[in-house]
Amino acid sequence: MDLTAYFQQVDQALSGLPWAEQWRTQLPVQISEVLNAPHGKREEWLQALARLPVVTPSQVDLNTDCIQVGAAQDLTAEQQPLLRHCLETFIPWRKGPFNLFGIHIDTEWRSDWKWQRVLPHLSDLTGRTILDVGCGSGYHLWRMRGAGAKLVLGIDPSLFFLMQFHCVRHYLPHEPVYYLPLKSEDLPMLKEGEGFDTVFSMGVLYHRRSPLQHLQELKGVLRAGGELVLETLVVEGDERTVLMPEDRYGKMRNVWFIPSTTMLELWLRRLGFINIRTVEVGLTSLEEQRRTPWMRFESLADFLDPNDRNVTVEGYPAPRRAVLIAQLPL
Repeated sequence: MDLTAYFQQVDQALSGLPWAEQWRTQLPVQISEVLNAPHGKREEWLQALARLPVVTPSQVDLNTDCIQVGAAQDLTAEQQPLLRHCLETFIPWRKGPFNLFGIHIDTEWRSDWKWQRVLPHLSDLTGRTILDVGCGSGYHLWRMRGAGAKLVLGIDPSLFFLMQFHCVRHYLPHEPVYYLPLKSEDLPMLKEGEGFDTVFSMGVLYHRRSPLQHLQELKGVLRAGGELVLETLVVEGDERTVLMPEDRYGKMRNVWFIPSTTMLELWLRRLGFINIRTVEVGLTSLEEQRRTPWMRFESLADFLDPNDRNVTVEGYPAPRRAVLIAQLPL
């Protein structure tokens, strides 16, 4: 994979957004810092991507739960095991599922279930510019494009997720779907009222030491009248309820604040959002997050108390997730 050529494509895509002009001057430095940071597996991963078979998919479906790219008959007998070997280089696959040329990548998370819960509550994505903060390997980026978005950009600081994203984009090089290895702190400071039509943050807020700062970062890249889609862990309680784990939560070290939905709505109001709605709340099931042949490490069943699935191994309430939708005033 030619990363230089790819990031030039991203720059060209952003050139169509007048408000992104200043950000484009910062991006080369931001990206260079990530790509030049020491990483023991970078070359191995790039070599795996370089070995991906060169083939044009006979079919593509970005609107199906398991994203479909190509069919098994598109590959020769030699290409099929080669593709599987390349894809297995990037185990664990966390977010999906995908089907690439007949190879079903059964990911840890049934990310399609989350999309099914979110999609009915969104404004029509047709023709919209979208930013997905904390996009992982990019499953939802492709679903957003399938829903009609004009431009989809995901950011996530993981070089590993960038490589997984390119396992798919290798076969869809002309789709306006991009990934930048950045953190939300790297987002630009834009003039008020400028930015993307829709901004997603799914599964990020509780990893931030300052959740209000994260929400402010999202607000700062959302246009006036634009829509924020926020999905995060929550706890039951009133507007004064928030859980801060003593150490780990579900064996995760980097969990800081888990608010109630009413507290989260208050945070959004204080930051100037309007039309705030909690559209879905539910416990994460063992069917939605689990170990698979493509993710062979611990998963949700290992994070819960084996004698009481209503609490984590640390004794905190089991993962409950909510989806909130809000807007910026015009």
